[in-house]
Amino acid sequence: MRLILLGPPGAGKGTQSARLMQKFGIPQLSTGDMLRAAVAAQTPVGLKAKAIMDAGGLVSDDIVVGIVAERIQQPDASRGFILDGFPRTVNQAQALDAMLAEKHMELDAVIELKVDEAALLDRIVQRAKDTIAAGKDVRADDNPDAFKTRLDAYRSLTAPVSAYYAETGRLKEIDGMAPIDSVTQALDKLLAQKVQA
Repeated sequence: MRLILLGPPGAGKGTQSARLMQKFGIPQLSTGDMLRAAVAAQTPVGLKAKAIMDAGGLVSDDIVVGIVAERIQQPDASRGFILDGFPRTVNQAQALDAMLAEKHMELDAVIELKVDEAALLDRIVQRAKDTIAAGKDVRADDNPDAFKTRLDAYRSLTAPVSAYYAETGRLKEIDGMAPIDSVTQALDKLLAQKVQA
Protein backbone atom coordinates (compact mmCIF):
# COMPACT_ATOMS: atom_id res chain seq x y z
CA MET A 1 0.00 0.00 0.00
CA ARG A 2 1.71 3.19 -1.22
CA LEU A 3 -0.01 6.28 0.11
CA ILE A 4 0.31 10.04 0.26
CA LEU A 5 -1.55 11.83 3.04
CA LEU A 6 -2.25 15.50 2.39
CA GLY A 7 -3.83 18.13 4.58
CA PRO A 8 -2.86 21.25 6.49
CA PRO A 9 -1.07 21.18 9.85
CA GLY A 10 -3.35 19.83 12.56
CA ALA A 11 -5.57 17.92 10.12
CA GLY A 12 -4.78 14.61 11.82
CA LYS A 13 -2.28 13.14 9.35
CA GLY A 14 0.04 11.93 12.12
CA THR A 15 -2.77 10.23 14.04
CA GLN A 16 -4.13 8.48 10.95
CA SER A 17 -0.64 7.55 9.70
CA ALA A 18 0.06 5.74 12.98
CA ARG A 19 -3.12 3.68 12.55
CA LEU A 20 -2.36 2.91 8.89
CA MET A 21 1.19 1.85 9.76
CA GLN A 22 -0.18 -0.63 12.28
CA LYS A 23 -2.89 -1.93 9.96
CA PHE A 24 -0.70 -2.48 6.88
CA GLY A 25 2.71 -2.99 8.50
CA ILE A 26 4.25 -0.19 6.45
CA PRO A 27 6.46 2.72 7.52
CA GLN A 28 5.46 6.38 7.62
CA LEU A 29 8.16 8.30 5.81
CA SER A 30 8.90 11.81 6.98
CA THR A 31 11.26 13.69 4.68
CA GLY A 32 12.90 15.37 7.69
CA ASP A 33 13.63 12.00 9.31
CA MET A 34 14.80 10.52 6.00
CA LEU A 35 17.08 13.48 5.36
CA ARG A 36 18.69 13.18 8.79
CA ALA A 37 19.08 9.40 8.38
CA ALA A 38 20.67 9.76 4.92
CA VAL A 39 23.11 12.36 6.26
CA ALA A 40 23.95 10.15 9.27
CA ALA A 41 24.41 7.07 7.04
CA GLN A 42 26.57 9.14 4.66
CA THR A 43 24.77 7.83 1.59
CA PRO A 44 25.74 9.60 -1.67
CA VAL A 45 22.53 11.65 -1.58
CA GLY A 46 22.97 12.25 2.16
CA LEU A 47 26.47 13.64 1.62
CA LYS A 48 25.14 16.01 -1.06
CA ALA A 49 22.35 17.14 1.28
CA LYS A 50 24.80 17.65 4.16
CA ALA A 51 27.05 19.88 2.06
CA ILE A 52 24.06 22.07 1.11
CA MET A 53 22.67 22.21 4.66
CA ASP A 54 26.12 22.98 6.14
CA ALA A 55 26.33 25.92 3.74
CA GLY A 56 22.93 27.12 5.01
CA GLY A 57 21.09 26.26 1.81
CA LEU A 58 17.78 24.53 1.22
CA VAL A 59 17.93 20.99 -0.08
CA SER A 60 16.70 20.83 -3.69
CA ASP A 61 13.70 18.82 -4.86
CA ASP A 62 16.06 16.45 -6.73
CA ILE A 63 17.91 15.61 -3.54
CA VAL A 64 14.71 15.15 -1.52
CA VAL A 65 13.31 12.84 -4.21
CA GLY A 66 16.65 10.99 -4.27
CA ILE A 67 16.39 10.45 -0.53
CA VAL A 68 12.81 9.16 -0.89
CA ALA A 69 14.01 6.86 -3.72
CA GLU A 70 16.75 5.42 -1.47
CA ARG A 71 14.37 5.01 1.48
CA ILE A 72 11.59 3.14 -0.36
CA GLN A 73 14.13 0.51 -1.46
CA GLN A 74 14.71 -0.54 2.17
CA PRO A 75 13.17 -3.86 3.29
CA ASP A 76 10.60 -2.33 5.67
CA ALA A 77 9.06 -0.41 2.74
CA SER A 78 8.75 -3.48 0.49
CA ARG A 79 5.01 -3.74 1.26
CA GLY A 80 4.46 -0.01 0.84
CA PHE A 81 4.80 3.28 2.68
CA ILE A 82 2.98 6.42 3.77
CA LEU A 83 4.38 9.76 2.65
CA ASP A 84 3.43 12.51 5.09
CA GLY A 85 4.70 16.03 4.50
CA PHE A 86 5.89 15.13 1.00
CA PRO A 87 5.44 16.16 -1.74
CA ARG A 88 5.25 19.77 -0.54
CA THR A 89 5.23 21.36 -4.00
CA VAL A 90 3.91 20.50 -7.46
CA ASN A 91 7.52 20.15 -8.67
CA GLN A 92 8.13 17.53 -5.98
CA ALA A 93 4.91 15.72 -6.93
CA GLN A 94 5.99 15.61 -10.58
CA ALA A 95 9.50 14.42 -9.63
CA LEU A 96 7.97 11.75 -7.35
CA ASP A 97 5.75 10.51 -10.20
CA ALA A 98 8.76 10.27 -12.52
CA MET A 99 10.86 8.43 -9.91
CA LEU A 100 8.08 5.94 -9.11
CA ALA A 101 7.52 5.32 -12.84
CA GLU A 102 11.24 4.52 -13.24
CA LYS A 103 10.88 1.95 -10.45
CA HIS A 104 7.66 0.55 -11.98
CA MET A 105 5.74 1.58 -8.86
CA GLU A 106 2.40 3.31 -8.54
CA LEU A 107 0.71 5.15 -5.72
CA ASP A 108 -2.34 3.30 -4.41
CA ALA A 109 -3.96 6.46 -3.10
CA VAL A 110 -3.48 10.17 -2.58
CA ILE A 111 -5.77 11.16 0.27
CA GLU A 112 -6.48 14.65 1.51
CA LEU A 113 -7.95 15.22 4.95
CA LYS A 114 -10.31 18.15 4.31
CA VAL A 115 -10.67 20.49 7.27
CA ASP A 116 -12.20 23.79 8.29
CA GLU A 117 -9.23 26.09 8.89
CA ALA A 118 -11.01 28.13 11.59
CA ALA A 119 -11.83 24.95 13.50
CA LEU A 120 -8.21 23.80 13.05
CA LEU A 121 -6.99 26.75 15.10
CA ASP A 122 -9.34 25.69 17.92
CA ARG A 123 -8.01 22.14 17.58
CA ILE A 124 -4.40 23.31 17.95
CA VAL A 125 -5.26 25.41 21.02
CA GLN A 126 -7.05 22.40 22.54
CA ARG A 127 -4.11 20.10 21.70
CA ALA A 128 -1.78 22.47 23.56
CA LYS A 129 -4.14 22.53 26.59
CA ASP A 130 -4.41 18.73 26.60
CA THR A 131 -0.62 18.40 26.40
CA ILE A 132 -0.15 20.76 29.36
CA ALA A 133 -2.86 18.92 31.34
CA ALA A 134 -0.99 15.64 30.69
CA GLY A 135 2.17 17.24 32.13
CA LYS A 136 4.02 17.14 28.81
CA ASP A 137 5.87 19.83 26.86
CA VAL A 138 3.85 21.63 24.19
CA ARG A 139 5.28 21.51 20.67
CA ALA A 140 6.92 24.84 19.79
CA ASP A 141 4.66 25.16 16.74
CA ASP A 142 1.46 24.49 18.74
CA ASN A 143 0.66 28.13 19.37
CA PRO A 144 -1.77 30.28 17.35
CA ASP A 145 0.85 32.57 15.76
CA ALA A 146 3.20 29.78 14.69
CA PHE A 147 0.22 27.77 13.49
CA LYS A 148 -1.06 30.62 11.30
CA THR A 149 2.40 30.91 9.75
CA ARG A 150 2.45 27.16 9.00
CA LEU A 151 -1.07 27.37 7.57
CA ASP A 152 -0.11 30.27 5.28
CA ALA A 153 2.91 28.31 4.03
CA TYR A 154 0.70 25.28 3.46
CA ARG A 155 -1.84 27.33 1.49
CA SER A 156 0.73 28.92 -0.80
CA LEU A 157 3.06 25.95 -1.38
CA THR A 158 1.30 22.68 -0.67
CA ALA A 159 -2.39 23.27 -1.44
CA PRO A 160 -1.56 23.31 -5.21
CA VAL A 161 -0.30 19.71 -4.79
CA SER A 162 -3.92 18.67 -4.10
CA ALA A 163 -5.01 20.35 -7.31
CA TYR A 164 -2.23 18.52 -9.21
CA TYR A 165 -3.43 15.12 -8.00
CA ALA A 166 -7.09 16.10 -8.52
CA GLU A 167 -6.36 16.97 -12.18
CA THR A 168 -4.93 13.49 -12.72
CA GLY A 169 -7.98 11.92 -11.04
CA ARG A 170 -5.95 10.44 -8.19
CA LEU A 171 -7.05 12.64 -5.28
CA LYS A 172 -9.53 11.23 -2.78
CA GLU A 173 -10.94 13.46 -0.06
CA ILE A 174 -11.99 12.51 3.46
CA ASP A 175 -13.68 14.75 6.03
CA GLY A 176 -10.87 15.43 8.48
CA MET A 177 -13.25 17.27 10.83
CA ALA A 178 -15.08 14.03 11.68
CA PRO A 179 -14.21 12.24 14.95
CA ILE A 180 -10.85 10.41 14.78
CA ASP A 181 -12.42 6.93 14.60
CA SER A 182 -14.79 8.05 11.84
CA VAL A 183 -11.85 9.35 9.80
CA THR A 184 -10.11 5.98 10.31
CA GLN A 185 -13.26 4.14 9.14
CA ALA A 186 -13.50 6.35 6.03
CA LEU A 187 -9.83 5.65 5.26
CA ASP A 188 -10.33 1.90 5.79
CA LYS A 189 -13.33 1.89 3.45
CA LEU A 190 -11.48 3.82 0.74
CA LEU A 191 -8.36 1.62 0.99
CA ALA A 192 -10.39 -1.62 1.09
CA GLN A 193 -11.56 -0.76 -2.45
CA LYS A 194 -7.88 -0.46 -3.47
CA VAL A 195 -7.02 -3.83 -1.91
CA GLN A 196 -9.89 -5.52 -3.79
CA ALA A 197 -9.17 -3.75 -7.08
